[in-house]
Amino acid sequence: MKAYPIQFEAILKERIWGGTKLKDYLNKPIISEITGESWEISTVPGDISVVANGDLKGRNLNEIIADFPKEILGERVLENFGQQFPLLFKFIDAREDLSIQLHPNDELAKKRHNSFGKTEMWYVMQAEEQSRLVVGFKKASNQKEYVQHLENNSLLELLEEIPVKAGDVFFLETGTIHAIGSGVLIAEIQQTSDVTYRLYDWGRVDAEGKSRELHTELALEAINYELTPSKITYTANENQATELVHCPYFNTDALPVDGTVKWKSHEGSFTVFMCAEGKVTFTVEGVTYTYQKGDTVLIPAEISSIVIEGKATLLEIFL
Repeated sequence: MKAYPIQFEAILKERIWGGTKLKDYLNKPIISEITGESWEISTVPGDISVVANGDLKGRNLNEIIADFPKEILGERVLENFGQQFPLLFKFIDAREDLSIQLHPNDELAKKRHNSFGKTEMWYVMQAEEQSRLVVGFKKASNQKEYVQHLENNSLLELLEEIPVKAGDVFFLETGTIHAIGSGVLIAEIQQTSDVTYRLYDWGRVDAEGKSRELHTELALEAINYELTPSKITYTANENQATELVHCPYFNTDALPVDGTVKWKSHEGSFTVFMCAEGKVTFTVEGVTYTYQKGDTVLIPAEISSIVIEGKATLLEIFL
């Protein structure tokens, strides 16, 4: 295999709370007026990403990893995760509030669902003036207090609501109660998992008048009742990588490009770039590729260097 930057067909998801920003802002070929998610890179069963470009076009991510494990994932990733691609990348458009929810940790997810947990982060790409996120408790709580407020439909009284703007970053450890508020467009980076416990859904019903399932009992053991600050404060400098998140599951840097950046790989790991703003070119061994806001690209571990040129804000994710 001659390594090259790999893009994938977007896996688009209708959601009761979705809208049209994935098309309006990110140029995704949305499937309806309630398209809530674009899964950019996924190996979640039933939603395996398919290569959209180059010699591997038409093959899915699991297949190409099976054929070229070291070249794509890198030695360090193989040692830690085997041939399982460990991350899931999404763009999310919340026209309406998402449900208040949480994700279990690795131990609980493995025991109950034979799955990874879902540690995740959000990068706010666009937000309306009054938009906010729900992230964790205002102060440390406990199961008794939580259940009382849940039963009284007053759960929001316990939870932290944070106004947001483009460029804001949040890191959500497993067990953190959270919700994306209406009017927010985000990039989401997370462990490969689709396990979510829905706690409260605003009394919402679907087109058939049915409420979505809640997971009240499952959530009780999974909730982190402690105070868990989630907003990341950072200062990004042009043409330099700035650390946003460093955790056992992934690392994410902000890379604002204005001009030329000579990028070097992270030894033993693949890298994923998500373009949050602007337009850039990547030149790899004399071949130039162009990316713009809303594009996501997998850089196989075998690629050691790239010349990046243009003006853009990139999220750089690696293990």
